[in-house]
Amino acid sequence: MGDENRTAAEATARHIEDLILEGSLRPGDPLLAERELALRLEVSRPTLRQGLKLLEQRGLLVADPGGGRRVAPLATSFTDPLVALMASRVEVVEDYLELRATLEGMAAGLAARRASDLDRETLAGCMRRIEAAHDAADPRAEAEADVDLHVALYEASHNVVLLQIMRALSGMLRRGVFHNRDKLYARAEVREVLRRQHRAIHDGVMARDPLAASAAAEAHMRYTRQALAEIAAAEARLDVSLRRIEGGSLTPR
Repeated sequence: MGDENRTAAEATARHIEDLILEGSLRPGDPLLAERELALRLEVSRPTLRQGLKLLEQRGLLVADPGGGRRVAPLATSFTDPLVALMASRVEVVEDYLELRATLEGMAAGLAARRASDLDRETLAGCMRRIEAAHDAADPRAEAEADVDLHVALYEASHNVVLLQIMRALSGMLRRGVFHNRDKLYARAEVREVLRRQHRAIHDGVMARDPLAASAAAEAHMRYTRQALAEIAAAEARLDVSLRRIEGGSLTPR
């Protein structure tokens, strides 16, 4: 590859890298076909192919089974075995929720200051989905809209590091790594509190009030910690009751 071609390919790769970093291209997103992609980027197809190859070598793009390429599954979760170890310890789950409270408050405050009109419409759309799922008594759909609303907050913060870290954490949240959201949304009274809290976060951002948005996000996480602790305590009491009935599974009952 000549110096000129290498420079053009690097510039093409850098442009796509920037889109991935800022969150415009998301993990798993398919790229356009080469012909259209070259036209959009205003480069030749050989230059495009060289740039795409560089990104594949860096692990940012992967081949699509159906042909073409897509963004690699980046920062969708932390896969280190240490994560599974941490998630198995109650005290570490508390630390996770404590961290979430701080970062959620930061994200909401930044979103209130920085959100664009498009960001605000995305956030409003998530809130409408939460309301619709709540009215339909569909806890699974409400839980999914919950996560999407928080991701919309991270995007609206326009802090790239915060966005990428929190996208990874939200990936774990969807998979129930640190706690089981289904247990929260299985309780109608908890769902009602969560709906009101999400509305308060949404309203703070829409009012461009960083203090209100941040306070609402932190209060939401404090409540989540409390509700999860109460659910865990109730489950522990039930386990003891069952063991008593069964004689600890060590008697011929």
